[in-house]
Amino acid sequence: MNEKSNRREFIKKASLAAIGTAVVSQVGASSILSNKLHGGPQFSLAPLPYDFKALEPHIDAMTMEIHYSKHHKAYVDNLNKICDEKHIHESNIENLLKSVSSFPVGIRNNGGGHYNHTMFWNIMKPNGGGLPKGAILDAINASFGSFEAFKVKFADASKARFGSGWTWLVSKDGKLDIGSTPNQDNPLMDVSELKGNPVLCLDVWEHAYYLKYQNKRADYIEAWFNLINWDEVNRRLAQK
Repeated sequence: MNEKSNRREFIKKASLAAIGTAVVSQVGASSILSNKLHGGPQFSLAPLPYDFKALEPHIDAMTMEIHYSKHHKAYVDNLNKICDEKHIHESNIENLLKSVSSFPVGIRNNGGGHYNHTMFWNIMKPNGGGLPKGAILDAINASFGSFEAFKVKFADASKARFGSGWTWLVSKDGKLDIGSTPNQDNPLMDVSELKGNPVLCLDVWEHAYYLKYQNKRADYIEAWFNLINWDEVNRRLAQK
């Protein structure tokens, strides 16, 4: 075969390869689209709004990395798996939790874990804390008498939670209330004794603090007050 024939053969093979690649790419794209439309993940792990080390010294980088990339991710993965297996197609997490008694217990545990952690990451920020401003401060003063009285009541509820769970500040009927829930329950759930619009939460599971604070939950709680993102709390308070 001469040089001219070789060149023609090379061009032919290259063209066929390009066509094949295009077909495979289109099939792949169609498969992805089909997966999203039929049985794809309903819930996803949103990026953290800061680096793992950003909340130091109050929460250490290793705790944040494990907490987010292991614990929270597992809740999301398990939630999607259960929804797929049980043909549950509600993609709004709040709607799912408001009628959680109608679903398998795995939805309660994993759906709660996903919602609670997503909120937890967002109500914290580097260099947060301090005295709140605006509507949340007015509501705290009206409901508890003072910011210091609020801190004491919130910390006491957090320390009193036996075992694993969460502490919440909720708004209901124009007032604020403080309470705690076990495991991954939250005030949105129809099974929860504490009801209301969650505006602030604290994770008091041991994995949230044990690497740095060991069994000293009270020290973790006190340090956490330095991280509260009051702008986000105000935003949540304004939601109806």
